[in-house]
Amino acid sequence: MTTQTQKPRWTPDPDGQRILPILPDEIEDFELQIKRFRSGEFAEAEFMAFRLKQGIYGQRQPDEQMVRVKVPFGGLTADQMDVLGKIATEYAPLKKGHVTTRENVQYHHILLEDTPEIMRMLGDVGLSTREACGNTIRNVTGAPNAGVALDEVFDPTPYAGAFARYFLRHELSGGMPRKIKTSFSGGPSDEAVAGIHDFGYISKMQDGEKGFKLVVGGGLAIFPKEAPILYEWVSMDDYLHIAEAALRIFNRSDEERKSRMKARMKFTVDRLGVDEFRRQIEEELKGDWKQPIDLDALLWTEDESVDAPQAEAEALANISFDDAPDSFKEWKRTNVVPQKQDGYNIVHIVLQRGDLWSHQWSPLSDLVREYAGGRVRMDIQQNIVLRWIRTESLLKVYDRLVELDLARGGRHTITDVVTCPGTDSCKLGITSSMGLNKALTDFLETYDTSDPLVEQIHIKASGCPNSCGQHHIADIGFHGAVIKGKGGQVPAYELFLGGDYSIGDGKVEMGTRIKARIPAKRAPEVLKGLLDKYQAERQAGEVFRAYTKRMGSGYFEEYFADFRDVGPLDREHIQNYMDWDKTILYVLERGEGECAV
Repeated sequence: MTTQTQKPRWTPDPDGQRILPILPDEIEDFELQIKRFRSGEFAEAEFMAFRLKQGIYGQRQPDEQMVRVKVPFGGLTADQMDVLGKIATEYAPLKKGHVTTRENVQYHHILLEDTPEIMRMLGDVGLSTREACGNTIRNVTGAPNAGVALDEVFDPTPYAGAFARYFLRHELSGGMPRKIKTSFSGGPSDEAVAGIHDFGYISKMQDGEKGFKLVVGGGLAIFPKEAPILYEWVSMDDYLHIAEAALRIFNRSDEERKSRMKARMKFTVDRLGVDEFRRQIEEELKGDWKQPIDLDALLWTEDESVDAPQAEAEALANISFDDAPDSFKEWKRTNVVPQKQDGYNIVHIVLQRGDLWSHQWSPLSDLVREYAGGRVRMDIQQNIVLRWIRTESLLKVYDRLVELDLARGGRHTITDVVTCPGTDSCKLGITSSMGLNKALTDFLETYDTSDPLVEQIHIKASGCPNSCGQHHIADIGFHGAVIKGKGGQVPAYELFLGGDYSIGDGKVEMGTRIKARIPAKRAPEVLKGLLDKYQAERQAGEVFRAYTKRMGSGYFEEYFADFRDVGPLDREHIQNYMDWDKTILYVLERGEGECAV
């Protein structure tokens, strides 16, 4: 008779601890709850609360899960990238990790029983899925140029880390009416786009003291709203307390609990008005709950410059790329931005549809160790951002990226299309937004985008109205819909024109909804028509969003009406009744959403 050896209790590697503390007991409890669920002790609805709190989200595919990894301010180390790649290889059927517009990393089609081991692997390098889903304080996003931006007032990264730490496992996080989204930017360029967040912090000095401009109650989805200014400046002593006071008011609001569609802080702020919301916050701050916060203990402090590569001896002379390939020069034009630190650069890696494949993670992490000081950031464009790249190393970095099929240019241009996962995995998805992304990208590769005013157009798409692809703030935005054709249901898109997220300093502009639904398969044709008309009809120097405002929504509604016809369901027109990347007739299948990205 053999005795089965008990598996030793897992504890996270202390050297791997980063921002979010990982508690082994939580993972063990979750593993136990899985067993209880499988044995029939829990109904799916009851088990969901445990699942979501641990960052495990149910997909539209039965008994398949999405695992969402929280990455505060989008910061990763090379060691963490290695583990993320290992998870993609060993547990993700599609062999990829997906970077989201919330600077998370997601894995799709994961078996529920595999999730505890994935959590442990993440915990060994200081990453966590805790409170990545559900009615929680979600991942805190940050500007990818924090600490290195030319226009930076000061680096907000330590304070973003403190925010993430303070509210993780907070008494309020888990039972609120809905989720809370927060961003930190280091200056007026505001690459974290504060204006679409529940809390948007922008670094600002006042009388020689560090603080933040704070905007509140922004958001997208069906009722998009720009966040108004709550305070022009809040001190470091107050920025966490003010957020907590706002959350306490939001959490007590019975009005926001009446309708899930309107259970967001933006509705609280809109209902009360920002002045009254501010007054209530200041009253709330007098409560007994307010206790001193040891901010120094919470701050995430890390001097990245210590590990930054030093200048190569032979490169101390003048650097010239005159003899470099044209492909490198074009990539450098769009994807490389000088840092405020002399001799260093930010390098943007444009991921197609936000995907990084299993065979790319570890080789990229090796490049990061060698040329980027062992760290990267992610951004809300679903891209990866290298920092601390020496100017003399740019060509070497480019060559390595070419080998990894990661040297795609066009960062933040018309070809850098952003989309959510859509019907590939999401229960709420109406259309295949990932398929649309590929179709639009393929079209743009054949279209002349060299016109500078065309190149600067931004395209974003979501598979439903919830705007996980942030379609409201794009020059051209798509969200999934359905129309009725002569032969049945047809996948379609609603269009939004004239949005803008590049204004900075907490400001955004929402695109205008065009009241005309476009069949999905005609989207590239629609895009071509828009671009052709813009180039033919614009005034001198007129940017696309100004052009759409001048022409008016009625002009485009009339134009798009001609695209609605998809013909009968016959051999000639059958493709119109199928979504992108699908080989079956389209039927709307939309489940109950657990949470959005």
